[in-house]
Order: sequence, then C-alpha cells, then structure tokens
Amino acid sequence: MATTVTSTDAPLKDMDEWDEFLTGRYQEGKSQEQFRQYDEEATPGVAEFYRLNHQYQTYDYVMAKEKQYFGLDKGEKSIWEAAEFLNTLVDDSDPDTDLTQIEHLLQTSEAIRKDGHPRWFVLTGFIHDLGKVLCLWGEPQWGVVGDTFPVGCAYSDQIVFPQYFKANPDINNPLYQTKYGIYEPNCGLSKVHMSFGHDGYIGEVMKNYMPEESLYMLRYHSFYSAHRHGAYRHLMSDHDVEMLEWVNKFNVYDLYSKGHTKPNLKELKPYYDDLFAEFFPAKIAW
Repeated sequence: MATTVTSTDAPLKDMDEWDEFLTGRYQEGKSQEQFRQYDEEATPGVAEFYRLNHQYQTYDYVMAKEKQYFGLDKGEKSIWEAAEFLNTLVDDSDPDTDLTQIEHLLQTSEAIRKDGHPRWFVLTGFIHDLGKVLCLWGEPQWGVVGDTFPVGCAYSDQIVFPQYFKANPDINNPLYQTKYGIYEPNCGLSKVHMSFGHDGYIGEVMKNYMPEESLYMLRYHSFYSAHRHGAYRHLMSDHDVEMLEWVNKFNVYDLYSKGHTKPNLKELKPYYDDLFAEFFPAKIAW
C-alpha cells in the first residue's frame, strides 16, 4: 500500500518505495555489482533518502529521539486502533495499489500463519510496521524507515550508500570513528544505540508483551548490514548472533509477502481479535 508523508525531507514518492527497493536489493542471485547499479541509477529517490538519513542520524539525534519517544507517552491505543491510525498514511491517489496499511500487515502475518509458525510469530508479522506511526507525529521519512545501523562507532562499508556518511557530523568525532567507539567488545546489542526509526520504537512499545525472539525481529529487521552481510559482529554477544537467525526467518516474509490481493478483513478479524487478546491488554501505551 502506498503511503505519503508531508515533509520537506520526503524524497521518496511514498514509504513503499523503500520497501520495493529492499525487495530488489536483496533479491536472491544478485551480485554486489548489480546491487550498486540498482541503488545508484534506478532509484534516485531512494539515494536521496539515504543521503538525508546518513547525514542526520547522529548519535545526539538518536539519543534525543529515544528520550522523546521511548517514554511511550503518546497515549494508549489498542492494536486495531494503532493499525487504523496508520491507515491515515494511505495515499488514495496512488494508481498502483489500493491496499490499506491493515491489509498489508495482514498479508505479512497471514503468510507467516500459512507456513505454520507459532502464534507469536504471526502476531509479529502484523505489528512489525506499526512503528511507522512516527510519521503521523511529524517525523521525516529518513527518521522512520531505512536500513538501521549503530551510532557512536565506525560505520560499516556494508551499510547501503556508505559514502553519504561523509556529511554526518559524527565523522569528525575520533572516538565515534573507531571500531568499538563508545562500546565494549561484544557488549551485546542491548547496549548499542541504533539509528532511530520504526524498528526501535515498536520494539520499545512491545517489550513487555512479546517473547525475546519477536523483539529481535521487531528491533533489528532493518539492520541489514548485520543480518545480511555479517557486519558488527564485534559488538554482538554469542546470544545476539543466535537470535539474529530469527530475524532472518522473519525477513523472508517482510520482503516477499507483499502483493495486490486483498485479505478479507471481515473473515480474518475474529482470529486476530483472539490473537491480540492472548498477548495484549485492551490498550497499550504508545
């Protein structure tokens, strides 16, 4: 489903352009040379998006946004209410699809359900993008979606468009440009501050409700340099490495479950009503 955000920092025509880019970038069988060609030449809007993302996602920015949002003081909503709120991002003028946000979330969760995964896994598929409500609170595209990466330490060359970090003020901080930066070797991802966006935010919202495997999926499903390219192992504990296998299992559905066939919400709603009630109270803090 197409989404739009009113912002001067909105180089993507809609939020799904980033999703489409990911699907193409991580298509099986592509060479690194094809990745670069796809990135640079075929998706100028995505390139501009990452230029902004890499310039402005500083350590100080991340710390300020964590303080602003991780207190979960934006009010209480049920899962359905949060999903319906996210539906206000739908751009009715988009000619390619008329899927709503809820229908897209159901596509992901239903693909997981069809393959017989546990109910918490199905639920993770439904909730994983709800953090994009950040757009509705005025956050720019580059502060909501995009590949995530640690801040406060050297940037991996496996991050998409690494050349754009040259404009980030943190490049001038010698400590931040060392291998470990402000962190200790193998300190564990729980102690690492990631670039801000919908992944970390939804992870905070769900931390008291979902199992650990789910929380890794939520927090790190956009950490592609790590779970696709093996970067930042020097910051991870052995447990992190094991848990990233769950992230890889999830990403198959995140990247490749999208389509134009509408799920039947009326038929599916009783199942999800029961699923939400199993894991959540009537309303949770956002």
